[in-house]
Amino acid sequence: MRLIRKTSAPLLACVLLTLSAAAPGAAAGPAGHLPATAAPAAEGPDPIDFAVVVDQSDSLSDEDLAREVEAASLITQGEISAQSRAAVIGFGSSEKPGQSPVREVCSLTTADTAGRQRLSDCVQQLADRDDKEMGPGTDFPAAVRQAVDRLAEKGDKGIPKVVFLLTDGRLDVSDSPEYGTDEASRQANGAKRLAEELARARKESVQIWPLGFGGRIDRAALTRMAEGGYRNGCPGLPDSAPKMRVVDSSAKIDKALQETFAAARCAGLAHGTVGKPPADLYVTIPPIATDGSITVGKHDPKVSVTYYDPDGRRVPTQGEFAGSSFETSGQDGPVEALRVKNPLPGKWRVRIEAPEGHRDREVSVRAIWQGRLRSAVTLSPASPRPGEEAVVEVRMQTRRGVVITDPEQLKGVRVSARMSGAGFDPVVVPLADDGSKPDARANDVRYTGRFTVPATASGELRLTTEMAAPGVTSDRRPLHARVSEGTPVITAGLTVDRGELHPGGTFTGTLDVTNNDSGPHTLRLALADQPPGSGLRITPATVNAAPGGSSTRFTVTLGPEVPLGELSGRITVTDLGDRGRVLDNAFLGVRVTAKPTLWDEWWWVFTAAVVVLLGLAAVAVVRLKARVRRRDLAGTKLELRAEGQRSSGTLTIRPGQSPGGEFLFSVDRSGGGAPALRRGGSPAYRLRRTSAGQLLLKPPSGRERTLGQGEPAGLGGGLELVVGDGNSTSGAGRDGRGSRDGRGGRGGGGGGRGDGGGRGGRWRMPSPRGGSPTGSSNGSGRRGGRSRGDASAAAPGQRGTTRRPDPNF
Repeated sequence: MRLIRKTSAPLLACVLLTLSAAAPGAAAGPAGHLPATAAPAAEGPDPIDFAVVVDQSDSLSDEDLAREVEAASLITQGEISAQSRAAVIGFGSSEKPGQSPVREVCSLTTADTAGRQRLSDCVQQLADRDDKEMGPGTDFPAAVRQAVDRLAEKGDKGIPKVVFLLTDGRLDVSDSPEYGTDEASRQANGAKRLAEELARARKESVQIWPLGFGGRIDRAALTRMAEGGYRNGCPGLPDSAPKMRVVDSSAKIDKALQETFAAARCAGLAHGTVGKPPADLYVTIPPIATDGSITVGKHDPKVSVTYYDPDGRRVPTQGEFAGSSFETSGQDGPVEALRVKNPLPGKWRVRIEAPEGHRDREVSVRAIWQGRLRSAVTLSPASPRPGEEAVVEVRMQTRRGVVITDPEQLKGVRVSARMSGAGFDPVVVPLADDGSKPDARANDVRYTGRFTVPATASGELRLTTEMAAPGVTSDRRPLHARVSEGTPVITAGLTVDRGELHPGGTFTGTLDVTNNDSGPHTLRLALADQPPGSGLRITPATVNAAPGGSSTRFTVTLGPEVPLGELSGRITVTDLGDRGRVLDNAFLGVRVTAKPTLWDEWWWVFTAAVVVLLGLAAVAVVRLKARVRRRDLAGTKLELRAEGQRSSGTLTIRPGQSPGGEFLFSVDRSGGGAPALRRGGSPAYRLRRTSAGQLLLKPPSGRERTLGQGEPAGLGGGLELVVGDGNSTSGAGRDGRGSRDGRGGRGGGGGGRGDGGGRGGRWRMPSPRGGSPTGSSNGSGRRGGRSRGDASAAAPGQRGTTRRPDPNF
């Protein structure tokens, strides 16, 4: 079973492809061969010869004339073939001695690099009108005659010849003596002369494409000019015949003329963006394009242009770069163009800049392009018998070997095949991509058709395909085969394993052979239509087919530079013992993708490592936060006591006051009142909590020591510090019985009944001299009566006794 696979590819508007005849000089291979390589076709785009004929009559303003000059520059600079020839002609009338109705500012010039620069310079002469040399009228017959004369001389009959005529008015030879003695006869004779010149243009195969602008246009006259010349446009596209076009002002002729030019030369046109310098403008070149020109209508030569390909790389103005060839022209004129061979498809960036005083006009960018396709055709059976049904399958590829696989590129295309040969009249075979048998799958851009070989066929067969769509031409290579007579003694079938490969990879296929002969046959496996530089190799190259049935696996190896995408080409198997008769052929069914990067191959390892690292980081963060929380002193209550008795010196640490788990405080003894705790100050004590939750106190001088929560620590001078949780009540004694109604535990310090006091012990303020307590506080325990709500509690378990300061403080 033959492999038929779906493909996919780039973009295209409409394109023309005609494979109706063999290219000149394309030699056929030996009888029965599907040649591995056909005669090389011209690599560049199809050339044309054209003349731009520009109205210079007095009815045009200077601004109109300047726009005509720029429009003429656009198509002469934007021409995509270096073999094309262009002429530029101005016209008016001849009314006085010494005047001429035409002025050829650019003779027929080959549009190569040097020629395009000459065209850029000479076309500017159109802007200079001299009344002594040219009259103010509009002599269409003289303009057409001059253009046809130039295009007909030394021209190749196979190259299209086209006249683009720009005008703002109508035939006016009323003051031209050569057309008669009075105004009426002159106009009548002028119309008659125009019809004669159009007939001559038709005879010389010269197309006329008129473009009018403004409100004085004689549409009927322009229509007669378009229809009076040669009518054959792009082969296979009836709508491409010459036609007239009118726009309402000269401001629109540059766009209209480029669109007309693209239609006439069977090319595609992509409109880009516009902007004033400095700016980045963009235009998209489709993947189908093999040749193109990016035109920049900059109006002012002071505008400088830099070009960047879709990969963001600055391309040279001349020379080779990244598989493409570049030529720039018109840099010193109002229109600049970059001609590109094998352009990288995608969005191109055009950077425009200009000095101060030259930034007031909008710049436009467009791309005119053409794609030259190569046809790949298979016929099954490869050597049909007279009266046998055969299947034709066609697919197309670009010059770089890119297979066309996007159906949008060939939307609306008409495809057919033409079989000719000895013994029968040519047969036209419709081809379709609609999924109806024998087409295997709809919209896979493989066009398939079925036909019956005429019973009278004998000898060679010649198969050509015809495809019509705007923008593309073909290599016009036929497929040669021959009919077989009688029952073949050997038959063969090829299948290819489909899949994806990277450059340098291999894929396999199977050759199944049935040999009904009495002896072995040597079969040859070969590759045809492979892309340039692909380096495909097939092994084994020959197979020895013994009598009976056999199956042989073969391997195809890809070169390191094989183009990415659907692999073009086909495999053929021929019988070397039967004059090289082709037994079968099949398209390759492989898509080439870029080699995987280190990330592509080991992404799961990197991902797992990142997950592990993130997990470890999360654990570390959690632990760090836990340590910070454990060290945070927020909510801790500091209580100052005088030798075990209560004091008014309390301080609660608030959130944010203990960065890093440290809190600085001091004891304020000023003012003659009771000592008090103050945040900060000097000399400062440092209280901190370790990550293990341990409290450490560092006095202004001395060693740091450990504190027990709720246990007093001497500060010197008869003062003690008790550190406790802000949520606990430090006034409750160890043996006290606390209650919710405000009654404290036994043995605790004095406290009021309303705020949780218990049976308090007695305490006194130390004397100023450090002696025994002599005074009483403002609150007492049970013996002292009711205590006030702001009295501090004594240390747990104490009854007003005085504790000596710790000698370590």
